[in-house]
Amino acid sequence: MLRGFLEFHRQTLMWKISGLDRDALLRTHPPSTMTLLGMVKHLAYVEDYWFGEVLRGVSLQPWADVDWSGDPDWDWRSAADESVEDVLALWQDAIARSDDALTSAGEGLDTRAVRPPRRVEGDLNLRWIVVHMVEEYSRHNGHADLLREAIDGQVGE
Repeated sequence: MLRGFLEFHRQTLMWKISGLDRDALLRTHPPSTMTLLGMVKHLAYVEDYWFGEVLRGVSLQPWADVDWSGDPDWDWRSAADESVEDVLALWQDAIARSDDALTSAGEGLDTRAVRPPRRVEGDLNLRWIVVHMVEEYSRHNGHADLLREAIDGQVGE
């Protein structure tokens, strides 16, 4: 059920960005600087952070070399410097790695995280991470819904 909700929200984001050109994917709606393409890159990072770094203890490029303290919104901002295809591939690759982590977790949803995350106390397991990822996508899909409506009026899910 948890994997189903995670996949539903991934597909919802894909639906929200589908059919839009680069200009639309990079359009901001002040006062926010959020863009749909930045959101996709952010979620690629979030997938790799929680399933890779926290669960498995693996730091991946391009995230490992980012000075997050100097630019905490690097993932959002740097998407504008990349092609749409590259950002989408980064996200899809991150999803594939996350799905592999889910499938290969030796103790299923009770598998313990290897590294403690930032800003969260206590030991975490894969179940907590998947629930958090559903929450993360849900929140950003709400943002995506508003951004898409502002771009072309399309609404739904």
